[in-house]
Amino acid sequence: MHDRSVTVIESGNGPYGQFITAGRHVLGADEPEGLGGKDTGPAPYELVLSGLGACTAMTIRMYASRKKLPLERVEVRLRHVQRATAGKELRDRFERIITLIGDLTDDQRQSLLQIAEKCPVSRTLQQGADVRSSLAESASAAGQTEAPT
Repeated sequence: MHDRSVTVIESGNGPYGQFITAGRHVLGADEPEGLGGKDTGPAPYELVLSGLGACTAMTIRMYASRKKLPLERVEVRLRHVQRATAGKELRDRFERIITLIGDLTDDQRQSLLQIAEKCPVSRTLQQGADVRSSLAESASAAGQTEAPT
């Protein structure tokens, strides 16, 4: 079991700008200008797509390396389609187009496509996940202190 944590704090760059800290990495997030943001970083669904694409490429790379397949490069293009219809239920859809560069047979390409479906982020999105929220006990519990007046 992997336990990962990320901290997101408003950056002050417009109404929606955020700083994201993941381990020793810091990046930004924001909404596009058309949605009232300042476009100072990727939008939330772009970050989800980024995680899915990175996980897909890494999973394919790990499998190809383990099987000693002649895979030179993996490229994953992704798209999020909100509220696609699945019967009566409205669901979001994530689409991936995977480019495999290398001297691979058709069978090897199909195996790598099947492996893409097994990347952990893909499985989480396909199965759904529990999201639980709670409030910090106080501002100081979240590492915040009030400025002196």
